[in-house]
Parts: sequence; C-alpha cells; structure tokens
Amino acid sequence: MNEKTRINTDMYIDKMLKNFRLLDIQKHYQDQIQLAIEKDLSYRDFLVNLLRIEEAGKKERLKERNIKAAHFENIKTLENFDFNFHKNLNKQKIKDLATLSFLEKKENIIFIGPPGVGKSHIATSIGIKACEIGKKVLYVTASELIDELFEAYKNGTFKIKFKKLSKIDLLIIDELGYFKMDKEKESIFFQLIRHRYEKSSLIITTNLPLGKWDEIFTSKLAATAVLDRLVHHSHIISITGDSYRVKGVKTCEKIVN
Repeated sequence: MNEKTRINTDMYIDKMLKNFRLLDIQKHYQDQIQLAIEKDLSYRDFLVNLLRIEEAGKKERLKERNIKAAHFENIKTLENFDFNFHKNLNKQKIKDLATLSFLEKKENIIFIGPPGVGKSHIATSIGIKACEIGKKVLYVTASELIDELFEAYKNGTFKIKFKKLSKIDLLIIDELGYFKMDKEKESIFFQLIRHRYEKSSLIITTNLPLGKWDEIFTSKLAATAVLDRLVHHSHIISITGDSYRVKGVKTCEKIVN
C-alpha cells in the first residue's frame, strides 16, 4: 500500500469510527495495529483487543455521565471512610450493602445518626458504586425534594415529575428530619414512598430515630403509614458517636494547646 492510499484509508477508518461512535477504537486502533504486528496476533485476537478497549471506554463514560447526573454534593468512597472512628459500625454490613445486592432485591437502606457521623458519606459511596455499574442515581436533600415535588403539584407537572423519578434506580434522600411537613407535603412524600415500594430502591439518611418520626409528620398515624412501606424490605443502620467535624476541631485544639 503506497503512502497516499494509506492516508486515504486511515481517513476513511477515522470517519467511519467517528460516525459509529466507536471513540476508543478510533483513538487506539493505530497502536493496536502496531501491537498486533509486533506480537504476531491473529485477526481474532486483534479484534478482541479493540472491542475490549471500546467496552472499557464506554463503561467509563457511562459512569461519568451517571455520576454527573446524580448531583452528589461531594465524591466520597468507602476506601476513604474511617471505620476506626466509629468502632460500633458494622464494617462488613456496609461492605455487603456496597455489593449492591439490595438494588436487585428492590430493598431500601436507612442510615440513622447524629450530624457528622458519616451517614451521607456512606450513602454517597454506595450511590457512586451504583453509577459505576450503569444504574441511574439521584442524590437530593429531603427539603429540596419535597419542595420540588410540591412545586410540581402546584403547577400541574406532578405526574411528569413522578415519571422522571420512576426511572431512577436509586434515590438517595439526605437529611430527613430537619424540617416538619404540613398535610400536603406529607401526602406527597407518602405517595413517593408508595410509588417506589418494591419497585426501586431508596437510601435515606436521618438524624431522628424511627420512633421519633412523628416529629417530621403531622401525627404518629402519618409517620406509621410512611414507615410501614419504607421499613419493609429495609436495612436499618444506626451510627452513633462523635462527629468527624468535631474530631477535627478537637485535633486542632490539641495542636494549639
């Protein structure tokens, strides 16, 4: 093949790979051709190498898109979570949840504990793992979610909003317990829980023990109605102890003194 023909062929290959959105093959096929020549690879092995490169690239881009769409406040992983700080936390249980088997079973997770003990960190870590395997995740604070749903209810887009949420494989509701709902918002939240019951998973973080959820809702009856569906098929993780942020302050105080 002369130089002009080779250039025209490469241009055609690049154009077709771009049209077919085989971006990683387009980026690496020249190197793979050289590798195949050097190692005397069969056509089959050469093709397999190209497909594996494209597969890995597509998975990485999907993960990045999912993480961006999830709107996490921070990127957290279990690898940088300090399990030694809370000795009573069952590390193995958290690792089991991080396998994401609860998603396949349409189960929920409720993290209960005071501020700063790592509830949001663990919830985010599990959410990121779900993004990595191609699941659609949404991270939102309870107050923001309820306000958005209430606004949708008022402007007549409630069904559209619910339909969008139904496509979310894992909905992470953070900081439930920092506000009290009125009758209308309470009804909206109950509909959300009922709508997702045994269909898709929730992770909820809260500072309130389940027995005090009547402080969020208008009555014990309303709290019971929500908990009846939410707690069924749920993993309830209680985290006690000091705040990581308080730990940081104490460390600084020791250094200063």
